[in-house]
Amino acid sequence: MKLKPELMYKSRIKARGYELDSYGHVNNAVFFNYFEQARWELFQDKGLLEQLTSSGLFLVVVEVNLRYQHEVKLGDEVEISTTVRKEEPFIIFDQKMKLCSTGQPLSRAKVKSVFVDEQRVTHDVPAGIEPVFFI
Repeated sequence: MKLKPELMYKSRIKARGYELDSYGHVNNAVFFNYFEQARWELFQDKGLLEQLTSSGLFLVVVEVNLRYQHEVKLGDEVEISTTVRKEEPFIIFDQKMKLCSTGQPLSRAKVKSVFVDEQRVTHDVPAGIEPVFFI
């Protein structure tokens, strides 16, 4: 299924002091948090959080491939661009992080997610969510 051409969500995050490691840059594990926050903001911005909650389904991450390209330092503002694609039963989030001031690529991630119910049974993309992302 094709992604709606206008859907590339962008989110900005500023690196905070408590995210730094002993080398003085943002700890590698924090990159996962940045990418996850951008996905939450996408769902919130598109008005899907309440719909997802009321559906009784949970979107869970089942696989992440993250590539580090450059360090992030204290005070750096980063932009994360997120696109979404569907590979039944999965939703794939392709994400790229860059430094706002220079456009320097910092990291990229491919996040594979699936919808499950309370019994952890896999479900297709909910009908109300699918039209938001796909043609």
